[in-house]
Amino acid sequence: MLSKKAAYRLYRILEIIPGALVWATFAIALVLSFVNPLFVIAFIIIFDALWLSRITYLLVHLLTSFRKFRRESRKDWLSLAEKQTGFGEILHLIFLPTFKEPIEVVRQTLQGLTQINYPVNRLFVVLCGEERDEANFLGVARQMEAEFGQTFFRFFVSVHPKDVPGEVAGKGANIAYAGRQVQKQIDELGLAYEKILVSSFDIDTVVHPQYFACLTYHFLTVPDPQHASYQPLALYNNNVWDSPFLMRVVAMSTTFWLMTEQMRPERLFTFSSHSMPFKALVEVGFWQSDIVTEDSRIFVQGLIEYDGNYRVVPLFIPLSMDTVMSQTLKQSIANQYKQQRRWAYGVENFPFMAWNFWGNKNIPFLKKFRYIFNQLEGIYSWATAPILIFVLGRLPIAVANARNLTSAIIQNTPHILSIMMTISMIGLVASAFISLTLLPPKPSHVPRWQWVVMFAQWIVFPVTMIAFGSIPATDAVTRLMLGKYLGFNVTEKFRRKF
Repeated sequence: MLSKKAAYRLYRILEIIPGALVWATFAIALVLSFVNPLFVIAFIIIFDALWLSRITYLLVHLLTSFRKFRRESRKDWLSLAEKQTGFGEILHLIFLPTFKEPIEVVRQTLQGLTQINYPVNRLFVVLCGEERDEANFLGVARQMEAEFGQTFFRFFVSVHPKDVPGEVAGKGANIAYAGRQVQKQIDELGLAYEKILVSSFDIDTVVHPQYFACLTYHFLTVPDPQHASYQPLALYNNNVWDSPFLMRVVAMSTTFWLMTEQMRPERLFTFSSHSMPFKALVEVGFWQSDIVTEDSRIFVQGLIEYDGNYRVVPLFIPLSMDTVMSQTLKQSIANQYKQQRRWAYGVENFPFMAWNFWGNKNIPFLKKFRYIFNQLEGIYSWATAPILIFVLGRLPIAVANARNLTSAIIQNTPHILSIMMTISMIGLVASAFISLTLLPPKPSHVPRWQWVVMFAQWIVFPVTMIAFGSIPATDAVTRLMLGKYLGFNVTEKFRRKF
């Protein structure tokens, strides 16, 4: 049994590993570019070739996922769900955490819940506010209750206390508090935990009309449904026609990555808005209140609680959320960076998994290895790949040319890299076309030529990979490595009025 001090030191070592790997890679690539540029040039060619093969592999998954999304979206999920035993007993408990969001955002989300192809009297809606924003929140809550309170099975308002010791102020702490409050009501009503599905939604989440029918069908038909979370596709379409083009590319890139992950459920984590059984939520102790990335951590909690017998079931029905947008481009860029950094801070799951997997002999070794490796490799590639491909990959060539070094590999490297970039453009063009098909109808205030911009904007993808990918991911792992822990940053929700 480790002492408290020894345990702390060991956990800190685990927190240091991701950042140390990233910075070691940058340092080695930088030093060797001057010491042995030929070696680095050869490495970059091999690295780029591997990434090209990986992009091809992911493109196949993206196209397959896209076809499945189109097919699944056309199904009448309600008819399918109604045929299943127990359909009428399922209750959907929906948590909507909010902090200073405009009433228009909250109203759009609740309005979307009233327009679903599913009995709305089976929805238990929980509007979760913060004491730090109590006056504003209670005003919004009263208005929303007046407009929608009689529509649903229940409409519950929760106010999370401020400055609770040991908590990180944010979404996780908010909905964990609300969950325990709602549990008391559920117990008073005598409702069975096994018949309740929980959906944790960001406040800007607008559900697809078929979502709850699709979710219910899968819950009633998949094996061992109590030991699974359910992950829909995330589209950022609510304000996509009005947001800056940089933010649109970042948002759509996120959607594409998640679509490829949907085709690989063995490595899938929950992300952003998702659903899970209430029974499982209670048994894992609700969402953790002292972390930033509660959306992915709740899956890890299930994985540990049930000795590896927990998984994510992909749903190919989308939920729509906001792209990052503020009143100015400068603020939009800043908020986009902070959002990506917060998402990359999911690296905090790596030490948590490694720590809890170590002593658990009931989880198969290969399953533990796969999740830990995928978590570590994912954040490592996120932070390093764009920099190595687009920045450090050019440095050894410049050094070799400056020293007048001559060899076949040095002379042919620019040509080889150019061919690879040309081939990779096929994937970029395919992504651009797919992105157009995922767009919502063009609003009347948007000019027709904006369609051209929606396609051409993908030319900045390499820039967004670095500015909103590699740099914030490196920032996140560095903060964890140094023990400068990140707090929860709420992304501003802004809508233009026309």
